[in-house]
Amino acid sequence: MLWIALHYVVVLACGMRVLLRPNRDPTSRVAWLAVLFAVPVFGILAYLLLGETSIGRGRIARMNQVIAELPRPDNTPGTADPTDEGQNETYGHLFKVGQSISGYPPVGHNRASLMEDSDKAIDRMMKDVDAATRHVHLMFYIWLPDTNGKKMAQALIRAASRGVTCRAMVDDLGSRDLIKSSLWAEMERAGVKLARALQIGNPILRTFNGRVDLRNHRKILVVDNRVTYCGSQNCADPAFLPKAKYAPWVDAVMRFEGPVVRQNQHLFASDWMANCDEDISDVLREPTEPHPSGFTAQVVASGPTVRNSAMPEMFVGIMYAARREMVITTPYYVPNPSIQAALCAAGHRGVDVTIILPARNDDFAVGATSRSFYADLLSAGVKIYEYLPGLLHTKSVTVDGDLTLIGSANMDRRSFDLNYENNILFHDSALTHEMRQRQEAYIADSRPVTLAEVQAWPPRARLWNNALATLGPVL
Repeated sequence: MLWIALHYVVVLACGMRVLLRPNRDPTSRVAWLAVLFAVPVFGILAYLLLGETSIGRGRIARMNQVIAELPRPDNTPGTADPTDEGQNETYGHLFKVGQSISGYPPVGHNRASLMEDSDKAIDRMMKDVDAATRHVHLMFYIWLPDTNGKKMAQALIRAASRGVTCRAMVDDLGSRDLIKSSLWAEMERAGVKLARALQIGNPILRTFNGRVDLRNHRKILVVDNRVTYCGSQNCADPAFLPKAKYAPWVDAVMRFEGPVVRQNQHLFASDWMANCDEDISDVLREPTEPHPSGFTAQVVASGPTVRNSAMPEMFVGIMYAARREMVITTPYYVPNPSIQAALCAAGHRGVDVTIILPARNDDFAVGATSRSFYADLLSAGVKIYEYLPGLLHTKSVTVDGDLTLIGSANMDRRSFDLNYENNILFHDSALTHEMRQRQEAYIADSRPVTLAEVQAWPPRARLWNNALATLGPVL
């Protein structure tokens, strides 16, 4: 009886925490209360392991201190006046949302190009690393010791050997295969400065200092304050050996030049200094090269230490800004209610909305959850395509042929609440046209999903999809 009484005391304590914790939507509260009261013992363990979105008070304090002390990227020599161009009534409000998330203002005079494919993106990155003269800064969630991973490592080793300061940081969980490999030790011996973001250490003890699965999902490369890359691609082959049966993994990456590079540099510096005992703020004081022309762009970075609902606000703002057309690609669609409502609202008001998802998802629960939303989307006029040749990993949104958001953030609750993400929002019709052509290529390799098809799904399929969807607010 004593153990039963103690169990219910702990359940009630966890339930009070669920109800009192700030910034939690009602569906999440209800889901966690159901788990706590319906699943004895394991419900408590699940909440203790997965119920909070904190990386630990010490890490939060250190990150906030680092960000407060770093020089702002918009207060350095050579940074363009953010009001130079592109600040019009059409999209100015979206850039304000982006600035409210990570503090970076929209800046003009940027140029960019869309990489042809994953292998070509790595080759272009290597070319920039080989041309580096001062410093190379790199961050990947997943970096594998495969062909592309080794090529990138060798480029850093070459750069370090000629005196370039190379700093490479990886997520401690996502890149565990590289960390355990001889390639990691080889880079360290060559003088490449290495760091592991959000180190796990002892998994049991780690749970007492924040969730283990809060990860740094960013993909950043900055060379000499001159060029940066942004997109969905990790440092790995398209074959992606850990999940080869879903290959090829299809990504999109853009190479940027201009003042937006300094914003990605600032983002990397904040990550590096929050995880390492090295002050690299001087790189943010270096003068930048002037760029006479170009488009407006802005880094939009989010994470569990950024204000709540940051990325959903960005996505929702973009969806309500669409007037004629919107195309979305995401491998993982687990929306919160505001995202789903905004997509349906766009369809209902006559916007030509298309969402492209992988036909075979590497996460069965996410794939089933995504399909639970199909009927409402299709009824609202949203067109759904399932990509067939491999796992479509590109995260992109294009609006009205003018505006694009590209980066690492998926349209799921993990990216909304748990992961550190980096994206770039830009206003340029020519580059958006390039991204739209890539999206059209995805559509050509996809099959359309119809409302009649979804309505014909057997009850067991709908039961499976909807049952797994109820876990979305929990996970």
